[in-house]
Amino acid sequence: MKYSPTTLADLLYKGLENYSDERFSVTKRDGKWTETSKTDFVQKAHHFAMGLYELGVRPGDKVSIHAENCTEWLICDLAILSIGAANVPIYSTQPGDQIKYILENSEAKVHIVSDDEMFSETKSLIKAIQSVKAIISFIPSKHKKLKQFDAVIKSGKSYGKENPNLLDELKNSVNPDDTATIIYTSGTTGVPKGVMLTHNNIASNVQYSLDRLPFDVKRFKGERVLSYLPLSHVFERMIEYMYISMGCEIFFIETIDEIKDDFLHVKPFFFATVPRLLEKVQTGVKVRGQEFSGLKKNLYYWAIYRTEEYDPENPPKGLDAIKHKIADKLIYSKIREMFGGNLSGVVSGGAALSPEVFRFMNAIGVICVQGYGLTETSPVISVQKPGNMRVGTSGKPLEDVEVKIANDKEILVKGPNVMKGYYKLTDQTQEVFDDDGWFKTGDVGKVDDDGYLYITDRKKSMFKLSTGKYVAPQNVENKLQNSGFIDQIVVIGYQRKFCSALIVPAYDNVVKRLKRSGYTPEKPYSKDDKVRGLIQKEVDKTNKDLSPWETVKKFVLLEEALSIDSGELTPTMKVKRPVIHENYKEEIDSMYKDE
Repeated sequence: MKYSPTTLADLLYKGLENYSDERFSVTKRDGKWTETSKTDFVQKAHHFAMGLYELGVRPGDKVSIHAENCTEWLICDLAILSIGAANVPIYSTQPGDQIKYILENSEAKVHIVSDDEMFSETKSLIKAIQSVKAIISFIPSKHKKLKQFDAVIKSGKSYGKENPNLLDELKNSVNPDDTATIIYTSGTTGVPKGVMLTHNNIASNVQYSLDRLPFDVKRFKGERVLSYLPLSHVFERMIEYMYISMGCEIFFIETIDEIKDDFLHVKPFFFATVPRLLEKVQTGVKVRGQEFSGLKKNLYYWAIYRTEEYDPENPPKGLDAIKHKIADKLIYSKIREMFGGNLSGVVSGGAALSPEVFRFMNAIGVICVQGYGLTETSPVISVQKPGNMRVGTSGKPLEDVEVKIANDKEILVKGPNVMKGYYKLTDQTQEVFDDDGWFKTGDVGKVDDDGYLYITDRKKSMFKLSTGKYVAPQNVENKLQNSGFIDQIVVIGYQRKFCSALIVPAYDNVVKRLKRSGYTPEKPYSKDDKVRGLIQKEVDKTNKDLSPWETVKKFVLLEEALSIDSGELTPTMKVKRPVIHENYKEEIDSMYKDE
C-alpha cells in the first residue's frame, strides 16, 4: 500500500482523532503515575508551540531536549514539529562533553531539560554556548536562569490568543521534505554525527511499519502500551508515533529497575524492547526452575526445553500441538503473568535477537518480532510479522524500501526512509552513499531466495585472525550471552592466532548455582576458581556449535560490568570496542602471552 508524503504534525494530529477525551498518556515520576487527557495534551502542545515562537524559535531553528521519557517530551516534540523547527534529542545518559558538542554543532536556540539535576550536570558546559537563548525545565526549578515549562505554556497561550491564526499558518507551511530532527548517533568511535531526518523519512517509516504489526491496527485502539526505551533514540520515537496513530494509551515508566512492578501495574498489550531485556527474562525463567524439586522441577524444565525447538514459521501440529497446549496452561501462562498477563506482542530492535530468545518468547505465547534498521534509515529497514517469522532473520524489507547486497556482503538500502545526510558533514555524507545513491549501512548480511534478510555483523566489528580466518564477533557473543550465567561478553582476536573473550558473569545467578552445590564464593568473584569453572563449562558448551576458528580459547572474568559512565558502552548499550581494547589492554595481552 503506497502512502503519500506527509508531515509528522499532520500524521500525529490525525492519530489523535483515535482517542477519546479520557487518557492519552501516563507518566511515572517519583513513584506516582500522572495521567494526561487528549485535550490537555493537544492544548499544551499548541500553547508550548506559541511559547517557543515567542522565545524566538522560527522554522528551521533547532530545539534540544535532554530528558527522560515522559508526556512533556511528546508535548515539546509535537510543538517543535508544528512550527517547522527541528527537534535535537539528547540521551539522559549522554556524557557532558558530547552534550556540549551537540548543542554547539546543532546551534540549538532553546534547550529543554527535565529538572534541576539534569541541568546541574551540564550547567558549566552550556553556559558559554551563544546559540542557546533559553533553557526550559519540565519540573519547577530553583535556578533563576531556567524557564518553567508551565510558564512557557501560559505565555504561549496568551501569545496564541493575540495571533490566533499563526500556529495553523506555521504548521501548514511545513514541507514533508523539511528536516524534522537531527539525531546525533552515539557512535562506537569518534564524535557524534548529526543524522538529519525529514518529516517524510519518519512518517513513511511509521506508515509502512503499521502494515507489519502482528495484529490488526484497530485492535490497538485504547490498549495500554509501555515505553521504556529512550525517546532520544529514533526506534522508540518512531514507535511512539505508531502508538499515537493507533490511539494507544502510552505509559512512561520511571526507571528500568522497577520495570517488573510496572509490568504488573500497566498490564501492557505491547511494547518495544532491545534484546537485553528479553535475554534477562529468559535467563530468569531458566534459573527459577532451580527453586523447584522432584516432579514439579521436571515438568517445569520439560516445558522450558520445548521452547528451544519452537518454530513460529511452522508451529506445532498434531500431538506436538497438544503437548504445547499443556505446557502453556501449566507453565507458559504463568510466565506471561510476569508481564502483567495482557501482553500479546513485542518488537525487538537495536541489536540482533538470538534465535534462542526469539523461539522462547514466541513459544510462551507472546508474538515477538525482530526488526533491523539504523538511525540513518528512520529506523526500520526490515521487520518480521506473523506469517514471515523465519528464525535468524530480520524479516523482509518494508514496502518501498529496497535492499541489495554489495560484493563485499555489505547491506545497501534505498527508500523514502533514508536520511537527508549528516549535519554539516558533506564529505562524510558522500562516503556513506555509493555512486548510484544506495546508502551503505555498514552491516554485513545476506538475502535468501524468499527475500528474508539476515544480518551477520557490523562490517567494522568483523576482524581477521592472524591465520587469515574472518570472525564475526557478534555471532559468538550472542550465543554465549544466551547462557544464564553470562551477562556481558566482548570477543577479541584481531590479528591474533585465536579468539579470546572478556566476560562479565551474571554473578547473582552464578552465586545462587554454586550455593545450591554447597559452595559459597567470596569476592572478588572473578578470581574464584569455582566461578571460573562454571563459566568455562558454558564456554565449552557454546564452542561445540562454533567453527574451529570462532571458538573462544581463553577468557578473563571482569568483576565490574561494562557501562556507559566508563565510556565502554554507547547510550544505546553498544560496545565501544576501541575503548574496551584500551581499558583492558593488560587483561587482553595476558591471554596471548604464550602466542
